[in-house]
Amino acid sequence: MMTTGYDCEDILNLCLMRPVFSPTDFIQMKGRGTRKFTFSYVQKEGGIKESIKAAKTKYKLFDFFAVCEYFEEKFNYDEVLKLPPTHPYNGGGGGESYSRDEQTVYVPDPIKTMTEKEVGAKGMRIDREFFASFENTVKSDPVNQASYAKGDIAAIEEKIKTELFGKPLAYYNEEKLSKAAHVGRRLALREIILKVFGGITRFKTKDELLEDEFANFVAINKPDNRHIVNLKSYFKAYIADKEIRDIIDRKEYSRLATNPRITLAEFQDLNGWIDVVPDYVKDYVPIEKFAETKKC
Repeated sequence: MMTTGYDCEDILNLCLMRPVFSPTDFIQMKGRGTRKFTFSYVQKEGGIKESIKAAKTKYKLFDFFAVCEYFEEKFNYDEVLKLPPTHPYNGGGGGESYSRDEQTVYVPDPIKTMTEKEVGAKGMRIDREFFASFENTVKSDPVNQASYAKGDIAAIEEKIKTELFGKPLAYYNEEKLSKAAHVGRRLALREIILKVFGGITRFKTKDELLEDEFANFVAINKPDNRHIVNLKSYFKAYIADKEIRDIIDRKEYSRLATNPRITLAEFQDLNGWIDVVPDYVKDYVPIEKFAETKKC
């Protein structure tokens, strides 16, 4: 029922209890489930207590009014909307007044079955259309075209920040565009511009970028094969997990006992590589590009 209000990060189930026809409202509503959260609980087995942490990876949206279907298949994203006529009770405004008759529906509740559909890697169409509208706006601008032809990406960045970001009606920003691209990480504006103008064909996922960074690390530091598996886990965790970085930087290694990304046994097997990885990352890896998108 709500588009704004209580921010519940650990929510796992959302119910759409009314029809929704506004793309902005729908983005706000479904965005309530995209908040990141780590569940912590204690599991007792055989008299032994174990602290467990599990990251929230998905949520369910119970759609009783086919809202997802409407925005995926039926909504006209190319329609130019006209101002509605003035309601007689609103007083003032523009257009002709109108009245609305009440109707009584006697048909029994048509909701007889429930189907479950998982959103794929491409995300929802409403998010893809949001990104596509931004692409079209930026790419069709002659000034941007000229700047890109000269290789002046900085000029395009400045123009976007000044003329598009935070402006009605779309309220574009890097956070929303990153979410719409559905790659699970924050996209740099420069990266987005390159995609818009064909400089890159797609955005790499977070794991693909981590694999690239680890390949560079291996090429420079040449670790032996015995450590390579645990070293890769540690390398990726240090970059992608803020808590892991805090644990390592503070040398509070006992906290690894409650972190699911890397076990104490894996960590202890690293021997002399424990400090090499943080030093390398701080010198060579831009951690901000691996940051997850913030909540809506």
